[in-house]
Amino acid sequence: MKIGITGATGQLGRIVVDKLKQKVAASDIVALMRSPAKAADLGVPARAADYGDAKALAAALAGVDTLLLISGNEVGQRVPQHRNVIDAAKQAGVRHIVYTSLLRADTSPLNLAGEHRETEAMLAASGIPATILRNSWYMENHLGSATGAVAAGAFIGSAGSGRIAGATREDYAEAAVAVLTGSGHQGKVYELAGDEPYTLADVAAEIARQAGKPVPYRDLSPSDYAQALQGFGLPEGFAQAIASWDADAAQGALDDGSHTLSRLIGRRTTPLSVAVQRALA
Repeated sequence: MKIGITGATGQLGRIVVDKLKQKVAASDIVALMRSPAKAADLGVPARAADYGDAKALAAALAGVDTLLLISGNEVGQRVPQHRNVIDAAKQAGVRHIVYTSLLRADTSPLNLAGEHRETEAMLAASGIPATILRNSWYMENHLGSATGAVAAGAFIGSAGSGRIAGATREDYAEAAVAVLTGSGHQGKVYELAGDEPYTLADVAAEIARQAGKPVPYRDLSPSDYAQALQGFGLPEGFAQAIASWDADAAQGALDDGSHTLSRLIGRRTTPLSVAVQRALA
């Protein structure tokens, strides 16, 4: 049975492929991405598959039985891109699609949720059995600025005291592999999140502890945070989006206590301390 992975050279996709090779033969994995040349180090068959090229997608999915559809990274373009993948999967006879969605996508206030809701609806209408992995926040989203925070002497954000049940890409990748290689997952929707919710003040404190210097958390208004991010070189629209996600997190949008992720992967999710250590390294 062949397992296809879209976005296989992305940050999540690479981890999924690596962990999947520990479960199934490399010849049974199909890495799908825009440029197969970038997949030379993956050690599995690679095929060109651009989310925007419906014709190429249909050819790339030939012979694939189970497909991991990692959501596209072009916010605002995900619905037509995902529609192309789903239509191509139907044409190719794919028998199971696993999709990486967003925590509580059906009710989430995050502006990212709409495209995920539409994709989930398209999957339901496709007739292809699906499993929805509703991932909470990636710890790496906030920890990407850890070394910068140490240098600047402060960690900034706009999430107030909101609890964030984040997990690492490795945690989410293991969940995807468990579903891709396991049984009984078709038709299921999994709300996936870290076992130990944290605040951004907790993140700052852990960075400070490991760095051995003060790194206080400075909570800004969403508008001030967006302006600060623009000052770091982020485009205005993206900066405003990041600030809005923090503002939603302040209201509990990224908190979760189900422990579904740890049950699915058979271990506790990665602690904040370990994630910070990796970020600072």
